Amino acid sequence: MKNSTRLQLSLMMFLEFFIWGGWFVTFGIFLSENLSASGAEAAKAFSTQSWGAIIAPFIIGLIADRFFNAERILGVLHLMGAFLMYQMSQITSFEVFYPYVLGYMIAYMPTLALVNSISFHQMNDTAKEFSSIRVFGTVGWILSGMAISYLFQWDSQEAIAQGAMKNTFLMTATASAVLGIFSFTLPKTPPSTQKENVSLVKILGLDALSLLKERNFLFFFVASVLICIPLAFYYQNAAPFLSEIGMANPAAKMSIGQISEALFILALPVFFKRFGFKKTILIGMLAWGIRYMLFAYGDVDEKAYMLLIGIALHGICYDFFFVSGQIYTDAKACEENKSAAQGLITLATYGVGMLIGFEIAGGIADYYLVDEIHDWKSIWQAPALFAILVFVLFSLTFKDEKIDYNS
Repeated sequence: MKNSTRLQLSLMMFLEFFIWGGWFVTFGIFLSENLSASGAEAAKAFSTQSWGAIIAPFIIGLIADRFFNAERILGVLHLMGAFLMYQMSQITSFEVFYPYVLGYMIAYMPTLALVNSISFHQMNDTAKEFSSIRVFGTVGWILSGMAISYLFQWDSQEAIAQGAMKNTFLMTATASAVLGIFSFTLPKTPPSTQKENVSLVKILGLDALSLLKERNFLFFFVASVLICIPLAFYYQNAAPFLSEIGMANPAAKMSIGQISEALFILALPVFFKRFGFKKTILIGMLAWGIRYMLFAYGDVDEKAYMLLIGIALHGICYDFFFVSGQIYTDAKACEENKSAAQGLITLATYGVGMLIGFEIAGGIADYYLVDEIHDWKSIWQAPALFAILVFVLFSLTFKDEKIDYNS
């Protein structure tokens, strides 16, 4: 890969995840403080991510794999996102806000698969090269949190009370516009199949479902759905949890997780080589259970270290399951439906699994809310036990296999 191409892909990843981290980490705080949303309403808002992910495979299968260059679609979607983000910053009513965040997520979620496809298309050895590119996405997420806490101080108690969380949407809108324009300069990633003689199944990208005929990929797909149920608790509740119990600079503290992610993503090739895919992904699953138990029993005083360790485990939780899964999916897919396969795994994780998870997380948060105070110990115990259950089921059903990660 040329150095100029590597630089372009790295900047693409940086902006892609700067955009996501720039508003999503503190989204729960914005919903409760700026829009006075209940747990159920917060679940509805967070679930827009899942609806976007469910629709994503159809957008990817229809456009990126069939008719148009992936980098052009990436540019159009981010320019749309910039407009919607700006609109979201101006709204103070949840009922008015919801359609905009839904529209934004339908535009944004397909871009997660598109940036992967654009990157994979330029690589000769995905297991070796992808981590060094993807790590810049983690750096982008880290810097967005640092900017919120230390540069702008939007997540301080005083700023939150003054409605400063809306500024995260303005910051994200700017970054999205930049990436939208920059996308048109990215390396060309043309459609991987011809327009002629394609069935409706192929047009919609449903041919990637053929991967589910393989026993191991089916169990991986099911595990991906299930592990995202506890993941939803983290996205929806972590920032409000840290803010409610009085931890200073919650956005910056949560960036510790992304620093960990940056370190562990670079270690992925070593783990693949030494331990194989199954053991690597099992480590990621186990880390979810451990981190939630640390959240359940930690506090901001003598046991603050437990919360920080729980946040720091994000690198293992995310990289060892989700990034590993993206690389595994690319290795298992045939050439003509690699983009659709990435969309399919996005559907399994951020779509179906987290849609269920957000609903459960919102219900449990409301159930354990007494006199405006949450029983966080009980709230965090639920996803911890579920993650351990998924760990056991996957270890018993998935057979270890050797994978050729070279494109």
